[in-house]
Amino acid sequence: HLFLFLLFVGPFNCFASYSRATELFYSLNEGLPAGVLIGSLARDLRLPTQRPAAPQPPLSFTLASRGLGGQYVQLDNRSGELHTSDVEIDREALCVESSGVTVFGGAASVSSSSPSSESCLLLLDVLVLPQEYFRLVKVKIAIQDVNDNAPRFPVPHIHLSVPENAPVNTRLAIEHPALDPDVGTNGVQTYRLRDNYGVFTLDVEENESGERTPYLIVMGALDRETREEYVTVIVAEDGGNPPLMGSATLTIAISDINDNCPQFSDSQLNITLYGNSSLGTHLATVHAVDMDLGSNAQITYSYSQKVSQPSRDLFHLDESTGAITLSSKVDGDTPRLHRLIILGNGPGCIPAVITVLVTIIKVMTRPPEVVPRFIANEAEGVVYLKELEPINTPIAFFTIKDPDEKYKVNCYLEGDGPFRLSPYKPYNNEYLLETTKPLDYETQQLYEISVVAWNSEGFHVNKVVKIQVLDDNDNSPVFSQQLIELSIEENNVPNAFLTKLHATDADSGERGQVSYFLGPDAPSYFSLDKSTGVLTVSTQLDREEKEKYRYTVKAVDSGFPPRESIATVTITVLDKNDNSPRFINKDFSFFVPENFPGFGEIGVISVTDADAGQNGWVALSVLNGSDIFVIDTGKGVLRAKVSLDREQQSSYVLWIEAVDGGDPALSSTAKITILLLDINDNPPLVLFPQSNMSYLLVLPSTLPGSPITEVYAVDKDTGMNAVIAYSIIGRRGPRPESFRIDPKTGNITLEESLMQNDYGLYRLLVKVSDHGYPEPLHSTVMVNLFVNDTVSNESYIESLLRKEPDISIEEKQPQISIEPTHKKMESGSCMPTLVALSIISLGSIALVTGMGIYICLRKGKKHHRADENLEVQIPLNGRINLHMLEKKPMEISNI
Repeated sequence: HLFLFLLFVGPFNCFASYSRATELFYSLNEGLPAGVLIGSLARDLRLPTQRPAAPQPPLSFTLASRGLGGQYVQLDNRSGELHTSDVEIDREALCVESSGVTVFGGAASVSSSSPSSESCLLLLDVLVLPQEYFRLVKVKIAIQDVNDNAPRFPVPHIHLSVPENAPVNTRLAIEHPALDPDVGTNGVQTYRLRDNYGVFTLDVEENESGERTPYLIVMGALDRETREEYVTVIVAEDGGNPPLMGSATLTIAISDINDNCPQFSDSQLNITLYGNSSLGTHLATVHAVDMDLGSNAQITYSYSQKVSQPSRDLFHLDESTGAITLSSKVDGDTPRLHRLIILGNGPGCIPAVITVLVTIIKVMTRPPEVVPRFIANEAEGVVYLKELEPINTPIAFFTIKDPDEKYKVNCYLEGDGPFRLSPYKPYNNEYLLETTKPLDYETQQLYEISVVAWNSEGFHVNKVVKIQVLDDNDNSPVFSQQLIELSIEENNVPNAFLTKLHATDADSGERGQVSYFLGPDAPSYFSLDKSTGVLTVSTQLDREEKEKYRYTVKAVDSGFPPRESIATVTITVLDKNDNSPRFINKDFSFFVPENFPGFGEIGVISVTDADAGQNGWVALSVLNGSDIFVIDTGKGVLRAKVSLDREQQSSYVLWIEAVDGGDPALSSTAKITILLLDINDNPPLVLFPQSNMSYLLVLPSTLPGSPITEVYAVDKDTGMNAVIAYSIIGRRGPRPESFRIDPKTGNITLEESLMQNDYGLYRLLVKVSDHGYPEPLHSTVMVNLFVNDTVSNESYIESLLRKEPDISIEEKQPQISIEPTHKKMESGSCMPTLVALSIISLGSIALVTGMGIYICLRKGKKHHRADENLEVQIPLNGRINLHMLEKKPMEISNI
């Protein structure tokens, strides 16, 4: 029955749920990061957040479909909160304009409550479950524009043409307005010119669709003849906060109009013409000027209607060039004065007027004749002379004739040049044309002179002579600089460009063609292009190898014979910091006597840097041990801040760093070993016996030659300064000569048998002396021997010890077989000394080790004997335990 009930009721429930469809609208700025809350569907739909206690399924929110819009939002299925996703929303990239409303992410029906026409909507369909709350929610999210785009012109250069006669307030549209993907106030709002030159301004017009177009407005008079172009920058600015701007170059060209007319510089021109002039004789050329361009400046010339027809027939006027020539022969009926009014015609202009007055001088007699006979080479009226021809070189003979033979004819030379026309004696009417000085092709190549003959009637005849000077190879190439100073950094790339040599030759043709060559003193790795004069170096230059180069170069022309000139090239190789500081030795060793005074000179560290200037300046520093040692950067002197004691430390190892002044700086390090040489500054230290008050019991039964005890001492010095000799310098007792001491070991032995009368206290003053130089140091110790069968009264013996001993000092020095002396060490080399010191050191170490073992063994025997006799004795004949002393074993022997 329940199943049938659900089948019947279910469809009606679904219908009821779909009828509860709801629409929600949200607004969101573009470009927000992920996680920004857009809205809460549960709250905005007023759905209950807490369900009844009965077991009901929780609220569930689900996107109906994850289309394009679904990737930009995150929906919490439980709370219904809608957040932005990791995909950033870019309104300009995603929105598509469609019917005034941009929609993406699904279908949309825009109602009256929809946003404005500039809106961009994101549509989502959300399903709300469970069944009792089921509904389909239409979510509309309006993407609001932010000012994230600057205006941008479609082209970087905008060209605009304005006629020069454009009136004030003329408006011209700028065809490429700026574009801004943003909308509303974030779009383009205003335009301005960065420089308006006082004659332009901008205006903006907005059409029905909201597009803004800038217009250029002419604010002042324009004149192309004064300025034909204006270049400025147009700036577009949007209405954002802060506003964004874009710009483009605006070129305003002023186009020409025909606002200028032709003008002549003169109003009248006077010309004289001889009646015997030949046809085609050029009289004059009139020229008018029009300031316009192109066709507006085209000028034609014509006669005024006032010019008579005979004048028109006699003189031809070229309408293009304005040239006036004789077109008909002058005869007896020709008027002597002609007034030619010429018009300069321009398009749309009143013609310019110039008057040309031509006066004709009539000739009634026949003119003189000038007959040339050329000596120099002549062809087609041109005489050819080589330059550097000597003075008075003949050119031609001229014979002057009078056809009427009744007039006197004179002759002279007209024109500039080094020429002379003189009568040739003894003939009449013969004239010689010759040079007055050498000709120079480089100064002038062509001369035009006239031989003029006139008679007493004033009739002139001109014979024009053209003289062409032929070039000769008389000029050497000339360098622009005789000393060419160059510089190049070292380590250059191969085939590096140095300079381009330039030499000129005043000669013409092949004679003036210059080739370049290196001199014989130029190194082989320099190259000089023969044709271009480009100087290069084929290899890398090293300033440290060679800093200066000096050699010659030649410029040779192509004449015959060729001429040349020489210049000097100097090249300075500039330094680069390519060399690290270099120590003379990698390991320096210095021997310094101990107790060397503070800040005394230990040694000099020699370092060099092959670079120059700041790159070669070297600073020295101590990397380790700087608390004790210091180094003088300038002189490289190593010093110790304090006096050094070999007994505290016998050697030091330092690392010295050298840093140059280059950028970046280069550096190197060196090892410094400082060995302290021992001086005799420590007297021997007696370790046994430990006190002058100690004593030793000697049994009378002791056999001669038996060892009794020993004196043991050490010296902190080394070498001969630590070699110790023992001697008895004072004795007291019944028979004190019964005991002797070994000068090397310090062992005291019994020399003679002890008698009954020899019982008692013996006191031996032992001198312990080293073999130091220049003066040995010594210490003394008192050795007390009590000869008796037993010690019965210890206090009595101690009272004897407390008394001052009356001992006479013996000055006899100990005799030991140690041969080396200070003088011998000085005479020898350092190597034998070091070997000897090493052997002595090893021997001392072995001796100390053996003595330690011996003392330990003797000490065990002494305790055993003390237990047997139950008497207290001071063990003079037992070796002490060095570890029980205050001094450490390292300080006992430091050789």
